[in-house]
Amino acid sequence: MSGGEQKYYWGDTPNEEDYYRFQGVRSTSSLYTSPRSLSLFTRSWLPLSSSTRAIILMLHGYGNDISWTFQATAIHLARNGFACFALDLEGHGRSQGLKAYVPNLPLLAQDCLSFFKSTMASNPDLEKLPSFLFGESMGGALCLLIHFLEPDRFNGAVLVAPMCKISDKVRPKWPIPQALTLISWFFPTLPVVPTADLLDKSVKVLEKRVVARRNPTRYAGRPRLGTVVELLRFTDWLSERLSEVKLPFLVVHGSADEVTDPEVSRSLYEAARSEDKSIRVYEGMMHSLLFGETDENVELVRGDILAWLKERCREEGENEREMISWISL
Repeated sequence: MSGGEQKYYWGDTPNEEDYYRFQGVRSTSSLYTSPRSLSLFTRSWLPLSSSTRAIILMLHGYGNDISWTFQATAIHLARNGFACFALDLEGHGRSQGLKAYVPNLPLLAQDCLSFFKSTMASNPDLEKLPSFLFGESMGGALCLLIHFLEPDRFNGAVLVAPMCKISDKVRPKWPIPQALTLISWFFPTLPVVPTADLLDKSVKVLEKRVVARRNPTRYAGRPRLGTVVELLRFTDWLSERLSEVKLPFLVVHGSADEVTDPEVSRSLYEAARSEDKSIRVYEGMMHSLLFGETDENVELVRGDILAWLKERCREEGENEREMISWISL
């Protein structure tokens, strides 16, 4: 993908349905009303064949959405037999909420879980398939919180540069966090937190930075006070509970990531009680592993993720039964 070519949020093809068909997948979109009465934009990417290996609930990161660069991974997984579902989180993309305002991460996790349950309720046969979580950055932290909420719901998780703790390289220095916390009590939505452009720290390939900046729903402003305080609070809480993780997982991280800390991913791998856990740290790669790196690096990470997922599907008995026919949504 070269800079400046992508014309639409789904790609270059004028007709959205044609684009997904050319990509070899079937896609649907809808609005989901959460238990909090929030209108959340959702999308599915489904295999064109009549069977599927497993279901994946995919969660994007802070400031991102599911309709521009994020969906390339979902399309890749769907072409390989995985039914992928995702939603724009509150305050992101085309979902309801003040742009990039995240006052309560546990509520976001509950939104995601209720959306997944609603999808399962609408298609009971899907529950016979293995189900996985997939989260990038802040979405990775949400995956772990969903696991804490319902430990036996999912068969595993893929955590891409998870935000288990804010990296010290971008974390505000003392006494800024303390001052931000105090001010956020009165002005939580103010977009005034000083920080470097995370896109420059995330995307290595310059041409791909151009593409990412053209996303009409990407949040490019300064972080809001309430969002930063919540991310600091929650990731500090999460980093103290890594030993409570029991879910099978693969964590992938770039060694040159300055947004989330690869050392914390190593701590997750070492501390988690999961009997099935794997980690891949890619030398020299930055935060955006599945878009911002060279195409060769992206394919390397994709390949590791796909191999891990396929192996877990086999462990769930894929070889002992025919794959369940897909039911149209």
